[in-house]
Amino acid sequence: MKNLIIVESPAKARTITNFLSKDYKVIASKGHIRDLPKSTFGITVDDETGDLVPKYSIPRDANPTVKELKKLAKEAETVFIATDEDREGEA
Repeated sequence: MKNLIIVESPAKARTITNFLSKDYKVIASKGHIRDLPKSTFGITVDDETGDLVPKYSIPRDANPTVKELKKLAKEAETVFIATDEDREGEA
């Protein structure tokens, strides 16, 4: 596999796969794969720059998906992130 394309929806992954050559693998993230934690504020301030730094957590149900995405990303020459332009796509 030369190219990995990450989309959100399994249906989109299947549709896009039909249009591409075998040089592409299309996989779905299935929505949120990280988020700010609910138990803490989830943002710290960098002491040197004063920038806000998010501290993301991975929901338990997303762990298998994240593990697979990491594995496939290491195997790919190029990774395309083609998620939606909404909250889930940005996460």
